[in-house]
Amino acid sequence: MKKIYVYRGAFILALLILLLAACGEKSQEDVLAKLEKNMEEMTGYKAKAEMAMNTGQEEQKFIIEIWYQQEDFYRVALENSLDQKESQIILKNEDGVFVLTPALDKSFKFQTEWPENSSQPYLYQSLVNDVLKDTEATFETTEDHYIFKTKTNYQSNNNLPSQEVYFDKDTYTPAMVKVLDKDQNALVEVNFSNFELDPAFNEDDFTMEKNMTSSDSADEETSGQVQETASEDLTVLYPLFTAGSENMEKKEVELENGSRVILTFEGDKNFTLIEEINHTAPVLSSPQEVNGEIVNLGNTIAALSDNTLEWSYNGTDFTLASDELTREEMIQVAQSVQGQVAK
Repeated sequence: MKKIYVYRGAFILALLILLLAACGEKSQEDVLAKLEKNMEEMTGYKAKAEMAMNTGQEEQKFIIEIWYQQEDFYRVALENSLDQKESQIILKNEDGVFVLTPALDKSFKFQTEWPENSSQPYLYQSLVNDVLKDTEATFETTEDHYIFKTKTNYQSNNNLPSQEVYFDKDTYTPAMVKVLDKDQNALVEVNFSNFELDPAFNEDDFTMEKNMTSSDSADEETSGQVQETASEDLTVLYPLFTAGSENMEKKEVELENGSRVILTFEGDKNFTLIEEINHTAPVLSSPQEVNGEIVNLGNTIAALSDNTLEWSYNGTDFTLASDELTREEMIQVAQSVQGQVAK
């Protein structure tokens, strides 16, 4: 009789183990397969997120609206939490890749493979591709999330080698991303507040015309401010990070509608920083073409080519040029300029 109870107990225990296994946590392979299936089957998505960046002198925060439509249309609107007129849109359509600043009537057209050429912490496809490509990615689960720690591919910034990606257990969509430096500090954090798969889009949602004129009401409110800024004298800003160089010359050039200041730095790494008041152009004028990469400086988006970094902020256009600074150093110099007190 005792043996019958032992066998029956062992059978029940084995059955419970099988049932628990069947209802238990999904494996890393299961989650990867589901993420890959999502990529293959979705027609697009709309998402909202908040991004905090600690890559410069102070934390910068953005509200991000991300739209994607199959096959290759993107619209990423980054709203600066401190200054509405500094908000920008990264747009990809059949005509190319653009960075738009609607409130300033400013646009750049990039000759680039964005977003495929680099990791993007707010794009679903980029996050999934980083996870799928990294054979050494680590995997863990919590009550609500599947978490992958993977390598990143930031061609313009080697100081951000890894990331933690949190996927919602129910929808397999991103919930949070932490981009880490070499000491495992989170320098960029993206928190998604909403994610909608397979939404409807209007026919003109990804056109440059609609996106450059979408902030007309905001433009009307700030147009006076822009004009006032353009009429003021240029406030010269100096970088805090100079890669071991010193400012050796400040040259001012008078222009028809303002002035341009050229700062020359010499030392360990020579470079030149040019600053001038931004003067707006007609809304639908041809965008300035750039053969380079899209770089987020923390408070604005810049255009990075082999030896030049260009950006606009707070009514001023900046150009940083150097044959000696690395790309990482150029970004560091640019990030240290914004908001610094002029000498």
